[in-house]
Amino acid sequence: MLPTATTPATQTLHTIADLQLWVITVGAILVLLTLDFIITRRPHAVEMKEAIGWSAFYIALPLAFGLWVWNAHGSEIGLQYYTGYLVEKSLSVDNLFVFILILSAFAVPRALQQRVLLIGIIGALVLRTIFIAVGAVLIARFSAIFLVFGIILLITAWGVLKDALSDDHEVDVQELKAVKWAKKLWLVTDEYEGTKLTVPQQGRRALTPLGLVALAILGTDIVFAIDSVPAVYGITGDPYLVFVTNAFALLGLRALYFVLQGALSKLRYLGYGLALILAFIAVKLVLHWAHTVWPEVPGIPTITSLVVILIILVMTAVLSLWAEKRDEKRMTLVGEVDQEDTDNRPL
Repeated sequence: MLPTATTPATQTLHTIADLQLWVITVGAILVLLTLDFIITRRPHAVEMKEAIGWSAFYIALPLAFGLWVWNAHGSEIGLQYYTGYLVEKSLSVDNLFVFILILSAFAVPRALQQRVLLIGIIGALVLRTIFIAVGAVLIARFSAIFLVFGIILLITAWGVLKDALSDDHEVDVQELKAVKWAKKLWLVTDEYEGTKLTVPQQGRRALTPLGLVALAILGTDIVFAIDSVPAVYGITGDPYLVFVTNAFALLGLRALYFVLQGALSKLRYLGYGLALILAFIAVKLVLHWAHTVWPEVPGIPTITSLVVILIILVMTAVLSLWAEKRDEKRMTLVGEVDQEDTDNRPL
């Protein structure tokens, strides 16, 4: 359940975390990021076996942590954690699609891609931590912030739906604000210089293409933070759970990128599914705000949220795979007809 209103204007924030748990969690995340930094220090093309291994680890870790949350704090808190993690992981997969477009547009060498992704993950963690802290303060002081969050998610859902309806999925990197801003402030070299983001040139520091793409990724992180933090606050009002679900969803993105790089293009209806999920959570947030003003207005239980989100994700995957197989079958039939026409054409 979301935190209970004490007055129409304020909220009481409940959290499962004490200072010790916060220190342990942040310390563990820093250790994992340091490990990732060491792995990406030597540029190399990531093989599928390596990517699958790390992806399995970064999925097993939050699932195991959820069992501890469930056992230590009860089924309701456990459901909030798993539902929040599912929402954040779904949004992170959509973020990966944008990362793929940006890295392709910049023609980032495969050996350097994981370093760019790691920079993006660190930036996203920092930005989301700031948004989570600000959100917690606002929730504690103004119950109407749930209405604001709901409106933000509705606008986001509409934007995701428009992108899904559009046939144009290319990214013009020259039009990205982060790129325009960077080129006004720094020189930009023509060649990649390994994992270096800047190099000395003409007596001052110049951005390498890797530094430029890193700024472009960080620019998109701001947009993703605006989307994801209100979304998970629609599931739980516990700032610790909001933080840890965001962290777990982000930590495995580097490896997951290489696993899903080819498969993401097949999830053609992912945008529609995410738009539905965001719109559903927006309604949940608005109902929660309404409940603080008019107690007779019912809310949406966490278990209902989890079931609805799971159904949407499963239907999105099933329909996407069905559409792929249908189109492959059509292409095969067209090829057979063309071949038959060629064979029957008079000499």
